[in-house]
Amino acid sequence: MRGLDGKTVVVTGGGGGIGAPTSLRFAQEGARVVVMDVNGVAAKKTAAKIQNSGLQAIASVLDLTNAEDTAAEIAHIENVFGEIDILVNGVGWDVFTPFLKSGPDFWTKIIDLNLRSVLNITHPVLSSMTVRRSGKIVSLASDAARGGSSGESVYAACKAGIIAFSKTLAREHAHHGISVNVVCPGVTETGMLEAFMEEASDKEKLRQAFTRAVPMGRLGQPEDLTGAILFFASDDANYITGQVLSVSGGLTMHG
Repeated sequence: MRGLDGKTVVVTGGGGGIGAPTSLRFAQEGARVVVMDVNGVAAKKTAAKIQNSGLQAIASVLDLTNAEDTAAEIAHIENVFGEIDILVNGVGWDVFTPFLKSGPDFWTKIIDLNLRSVLNITHPVLSSMTVRRSGKIVSLASDAARGGSSGESVYAACKAGIIAFSKTLAREHAHHGISVNVVCPGVTETGMLEAFMEEASDKEKLRQAFTRAVPMGRLGQPEDLTGAILFFASDDANYITGQVLSVSGGLTMHG
């Protein structure tokens, strides 16, 4: 895709799930990739895989729920790896729990990981982008935010917050030459989904039920998301901002 070669990209949650293949795709397009993850082993493994292919990547081990540490790490990255041209907010985590069976400690953890972490990293990155008057921010939300999802009430609320947050930033910073867009995965085979499956009484029956619900007849793979993410980050999307795109095999079809 146009305009990714030579760019510096930060991918949060880059060690696994959707983040790992996204990091690799950016590197294959010629970008310098910062693979950021709280899981140091995963971040370093993904960065090493990219480096072993002769491409450019570094690992950044960071807990994004800590605002001070996040701001300091962004300053460090900009000093040693260059100005951040593209931010992909890919971090996310949930445990499927009915709302009335959850409580404040669980809510706080979900909100910190899925919403506050996005605020913490977007603030320093966006501050630098406004000075340069250029940049792309792509955040992963979820179709749970658009249509609801049983057992994911607080997670869905956070992801809906990311959509509203992104649309507002898109309005506030369009005149700075900065675009902000959102990609919403549907049911995708990541570690989070696998953990949910393991708790089911009949894992295979549940998998078949999820699969039948998808018009395309299969569950999403992490690699299915990379094209949409890279598109929003590329020059091909220079006149697109404040938009939300579902990648769900047709499970959700929002206008």
